[in-house]
Amino acid sequence: MIALNDISYEFGGNYLYKNANWHIKPKERIGLVGKNGTGKTTLLRLITGEYELREGTISKTKSLKVGYLHQEMSETAVDLSIVDVAMQAFSDVIDAEIEMNEIYKRMETEEVTEELLDRLGHLQEEFERNNGYVVKSLTEEILEGLGFKTADLTRPLKEFSGGWRMRVILARMLLEQPDLLMLDEPTNHLDLPSIEWLENYLQSYQGTVIVVSHDKFFLNKMVTKIVEVTNQKLYVWDGNYDFYMKAKLERDDLQQRQYENQQQYIKEQEKFITRFRAKASKATAVQSRVKMLDKLQKVDVVESDGPKVNLRFSINKESGKVVMELNDIVKHFGDNRILTKASGEIIRKDKIALIGANGKGKSTLLRIIANTEQFSGERKEGYNVVTSFFAQHQLQALHLENEILQELTEHGSGLTESELRNVLGCFLFAGDDVFKPIKVLSGGEKSRVALAKTLVEKANFLLLDEPTNHLDIQSIEVLVQALQQYEGSFVLVSHDRYFVSEVATKIWWIEDEQIKEYPGSYKEFMYWKAQQDEANKPQEVQKVKAVKPAKNPVKTDVQKQNQQKLRKLEQKINGLENQVVDITAEIKNIEKDLANPDVTGDRQKLLELSNLHQSQSDRKEELTEKMDGLIEQLMLLEEEMEG
Repeated sequence: MIALNDISYEFGGNYLYKNANWHIKPKERIGLVGKNGTGKTTLLRLITGEYELREGTISKTKSLKVGYLHQEMSETAVDLSIVDVAMQAFSDVIDAEIEMNEIYKRMETEEVTEELLDRLGHLQEEFERNNGYVVKSLTEEILEGLGFKTADLTRPLKEFSGGWRMRVILARMLLEQPDLLMLDEPTNHLDLPSIEWLENYLQSYQGTVIVVSHDKFFLNKMVTKIVEVTNQKLYVWDGNYDFYMKAKLERDDLQQRQYENQQQYIKEQEKFITRFRAKASKATAVQSRVKMLDKLQKVDVVESDGPKVNLRFSINKESGKVVMELNDIVKHFGDNRILTKASGEIIRKDKIALIGANGKGKSTLLRIIANTEQFSGERKEGYNVVTSFFAQHQLQALHLENEILQELTEHGSGLTESELRNVLGCFLFAGDDVFKPIKVLSGGEKSRVALAKTLVEKANFLLLDEPTNHLDIQSIEVLVQALQQYEGSFVLVSHDRYFVSEVATKIWWIEDEQIKEYPGSYKEFMYWKAQQDEANKPQEVQKVKAVKPAKNPVKTDVQKQNQQKLRKLEQKINGLENQVVDITAEIKNIEKDLANPDVTGDRQKLLELSNLHQSQSDRKEELTEKMDGLIEQLMLLEEEMEG
């Protein structure tokens, strides 16, 4: 479907990709992962053609339909209702319906001609073929799956915030059913129920999906292949994120041992060269080893996946046993009733995750606990409680003229500059980045500064509203480790299920205008909830499946023959891919042997292995060229079938 061949791309004087390759096949569900700044979003924009590629080629079928949801998307049709914006996916159906209605009106006042009836018949046939009678209900189903209430569907887009507008654009994209759907951090704008709905939807999606996400739960459930961006290359791993991490650890361990063995071998050869360089009797041996080192294919050192700092956020003093009591809390926004005579209690060292759908009042409750939201009822703060609150509106408390490091230094953390640099490194500010003025930072960067500032204030009670939204996977791991060791109490709101499952020891949610509590971890809560749902539901709820309007439900003989050819080509490509994988592993084993000091002392063995390495490398190149030829045939056949 798409072939990236020897692509290289330079940005800001540095190569993000150097002779990288990747073949994207139909119906794959791919997670694109890598450290922050390695070029994941850049790669998606190269595929769409938004960025121009100067080295290498990206081949794709001419009729390939690509949908790309990214973080900076804007929407101009703000006066339309959200259901009308989403239904723009069915422009052919809408145009046909408009023309049909115009013909119906004309038939009321004009003479009905054979030409007019023929046109009407053609439009009706097109309308039915594209499932015109169900597109509105399908649109409403997807919008409601993404969290919109039925009453919201007729409201204009301009009444919704940026995150909700992004959901509308996502709905329209899902309805368009592109052959390749690329989603950049789609879960940032979704709550837990909507994320779960999207997972189920994408599992039955008929096209190829590529997703960039820091949500490990989402990746584990949704993808069947991981593509890792590292060392300016693209590495493909079959399986979900957990399988990739396990296999990657094994690969990195092997590579590190190969690197260490090779470095030892190089050191010994250089020692020999230095020792005998001046001796005429050893000139041939010295020259041979110099040439051997020049030709040696170097094993790269294993790069760290991110900050390995052992962060501990300490507290100045311990709070009393009861951190907070909420009694008979009432909070309404007009007719929207959030809490009615609700109560809750937070005990010292409680680690509470406040979860649920958007609009249920999670952030409102967090502000009530922080005493920054008006309410009725009683809020009793415990003895010695020192609170630090992180939320998006806290960005206003940053001093824009300060540099990042200066901002953290000025707020009483008591940490040294080195310690503060370590903290900032974990939140993706490395080197001279710490001297950037806050006023020049993006919204996401300011959010990370505010989060770091919250965590170093030595408070014994933390309130965190969506702290992982602008972090990558490695930084989330650091935050998880820090909160697991944190000796104070906290309440956090998050839709990242991995994060919640790793740090929370209690679960809160709002139901029937009351604060509900489960005294256990997120995994235990989900098991309990599944049992409750099973006991309460009258019949099994069916998973939502992606529906694609059938273009032609009856397959001709030619179509069947082409399908058979397509399957045979795919089988041949898969067979060659497996051979390339096997031969690549064999080459790596040969390189491991070549790096073994015991082998280097045996000239005959060294010569045999060198010849074998060359022949296998030639074989790999031959297989790769053959596979590229078959992929080109596959793309041409797909184009012919779609045409």
